[in-house]
Amino acid sequence: MTKFLLSLHVLAAILAIGPVTVAASMFPQAVRRVAVAVPVGTAGGGDGAAGAGAAQDDMSTVRLLHRICRVYSGLGVAVPLLGFATAAAMGVLGDAWLIASITLTAAAAGILLAFVLPRQEELLEDLTGRQPVERARTARLAMFTGLFNLLWATVTVLMIVRPGSTTGA
Repeated sequence: MTKFLLSLHVLAAILAIGPVTVAASMFPQAVRRVAVAVPVGTAGGGDGAAGAGAAQDDMSTVRLLHRICRVYSGLGVAVPLLGFATAAAMGVLGDAWLIASITLTAAAAGILLAFVLPRQEELLEDLTGRQPVERARTARLAMFTGLFNLLWATVTVLMIVRPGSTTGA
């Protein structure tokens, strides 16, 4: 049963957290492309119809990346739930590496919910309303996204290395 739960936990992490980390990382640059392609107060941008079409494609990309982050972050709830079930089956709920992983996972979720997703929504609203987007705002979003990704990478390493664990490799 432990191997089955561990397999589900790892698959959930790959399929739910992976898309969020990639899409969230791509989002700030996609916003910058739209902000440059469609100057404030214009209907299109660039070379008439061709510029407007490219700007529309870039805007569709921004919307898609945000939707991926929002939907897959909801699916990501399965990762810690399966993780708890796996840890209970392995009898490691009190191990330091697991407690550290749980803490870092909570921090990553907090950053995603408090800083990444709301800022994505704000930038998306600004682009939709043809409001100016300052590069500093996309840079801050990229910083929070990088922190989110770094926390998940650290959790992944802890899950593999499991320092001090008697069940580790």
